[in-house]
Amino acid sequence: MCGIFGAINTTGFFDGPDFDRFVALTNLVAYRGPDDCGHVALILKESDSRQERRFDVFFGHRRLSIIDLSSAGHQPMSDGKGCWITYNGEIFNYLELRRELEARGHAFETGTDTEVILRVYREYGERGFDRLNGMWAFAIVDSRARKVVLSRDRFSIKPLYLFKSNSALYFGSEIKQLLPLLPSRELNASVMTAYLAQGLLDHDVETFFRGITRVPPGTNVIVSLDSGAVEERNYWSFESRGKTSASSKDLVEEFRSLFFDSVRIRLRSDVKVGVLLSGGLDSSAVTTAVKLVCGEQLQTYSIVSDEGYDERRFIDMMAATGVPNRKVTFRVGNVLDCLEQVLYYSDEPFAGFSVIAQHQLFAAIKHDSDVTVLLSGQGGDETLLGYLKFFFFHVQLLLKAGKYLDAMLLLARSSLHRTAVTQFQMSEARRYMQRNRRGIWQTMLRKSEPVPVWQCGDMRSRQIADIRNYSVPALTHYEDRNSGAHSLEVRHPFLDHRLVNFVVNLPTELKIHQGWTKYILRAALPEMPAALRWRRDKQGFLVPEQLWLKRELVQVIQQRFQGSTLAALDILNDKKFLLYYDQFLTRNSITSSDIARVLIAEIWAEKVFHSAVVPPLYIRSQTCQPPLVRNVVTA
Repeated sequence: MCGIFGAINTTGFFDGPDFDRFVALTNLVAYRGPDDCGHVALILKESDSRQERRFDVFFGHRRLSIIDLSSAGHQPMSDGKGCWITYNGEIFNYLELRRELEARGHAFETGTDTEVILRVYREYGERGFDRLNGMWAFAIVDSRARKVVLSRDRFSIKPLYLFKSNSALYFGSEIKQLLPLLPSRELNASVMTAYLAQGLLDHDVETFFRGITRVPPGTNVIVSLDSGAVEERNYWSFESRGKTSASSKDLVEEFRSLFFDSVRIRLRSDVKVGVLLSGGLDSSAVTTAVKLVCGEQLQTYSIVSDEGYDERRFIDMMAATGVPNRKVTFRVGNVLDCLEQVLYYSDEPFAGFSVIAQHQLFAAIKHDSDVTVLLSGQGGDETLLGYLKFFFFHVQLLLKAGKYLDAMLLLARSSLHRTAVTQFQMSEARRYMQRNRRGIWQTMLRKSEPVPVWQCGDMRSRQIADIRNYSVPALTHYEDRNSGAHSLEVRHPFLDHRLVNFVVNLPTELKIHQGWTKYILRAALPEMPAALRWRRDKQGFLVPEQLWLKRELVQVIQQRFQGSTLAALDILNDKKFLLYYDQFLTRNSITSSDIARVLIAEIWAEKVFHSAVVPPLYIRSQTCQPPLVRNVVTA
């Protein structure tokens, strides 16, 4: 976990005041990297401007030290041959890559994964990035090739935002670093309406701010220092393995091997590592694998509720196996204050109130422990078809194929096991009735053009869309911001690209089998407590969102939507919304998540477009090396 910022002048030069400004923009995310900071200004164009403190490329960095804690890991880092890097993330296979490069004659000066990236680039160029196993967002300036290469990991785990003006390209880890560079703040109305009506977040390159975009997953962006041209190039895509002749037993063993290796390399760290344990199947699988891989149990952390909106029973099952566990009790004094705080770090609206609980958990971990790195079960539902939508999509595909008996048997077995079908409450059913909900939103929103989603012909395509465009990017977005706000790094064993590609290409029957979702995971981990391994429900941690919206927040909502910022931005019809809110209060005709999104969007819009107050930054005490100004001479 680090924070990066950069500026590339494609037509001329920046000057001294720009340098000071860029340093300040780098430091806006000091909470992401409190251990060190660095800046470099580079003169790459032919010019007599050296006496005027002018430059054409700036790289800034905020470091959270995790691998090689010495000053040797200071960034921006140079290879001494005309390349500089500013980098956020972790390359988990850096040791294997280092040995490979040493065999090819490379001599390393540090123990960092940062230097490994530089030398991978030196040896293979940008095409070498598909050798990286990890999560990253970085920029490399190559003075010899006269270009800057920006790269983002395969699954949108680490953020990388862009803003292009007439004369320069800017990038940063968070949107707040780019906002001061905009000529004016303008809402991206299509993104806002897709969020309100469909709950879509991070589904493409557009953000809530017109002019600011995100680098797509699995993509390099190449900026020519001579012409200023900007080109996107995909370096990775899902592979199709075709039909396999391997037995189910062999596939389960291969899954286990890949999963364990993913956990093993994600335990690499020079600081203390812990595990996030929700009590669900995925986090429990990670916790079990950690013990089997390293022979000891790491500290686990869970969030629980006095009201019982949690999975304490399953957390305690794991603890009974010898897993050390610390429970953080979720308590909220002022819901509105909590929403505003999380929105500051998120920079954009988020899916629902449960994000508050995650933010609170990370705050407690940072305050009460010396753990810096955490392993998470995030990504398991997407890769292993754990969501109800996948189950019913599978049934739908069986019916379309004329396999009526198979569909009926699947539903019957699910009911027998009390798994997927029995989880499907009518309150949840409304989420899937798009026709009904679309009419509601077309009434409330002044402009509403539904974004076509999930128009996929088979399960594999549907799953890839969820991993690349929908669920995974949104979940990793707020997990990155919540952890970064407290100087923590979260790693995701289920999002190892080797494992993801393997699972996506498995027959659906190994993921949804006889009514059991995530079947291959259950089959691969017999060491997990049986009651947890074959648990019949799926709950997760639930915040009392509906109660808040019907009690504490009633007056807030009724007052705010008498003349909302969303209405002023020509997004929402306040009167129509309040009518539907009244129906929610009296008849439950609208889900709480729909109301929550409107409130979150309104709080965000008011702060971004109408408030001059900037929330205080969370900046710990720090020592910072003096800024560097270097002239790079091409060899």
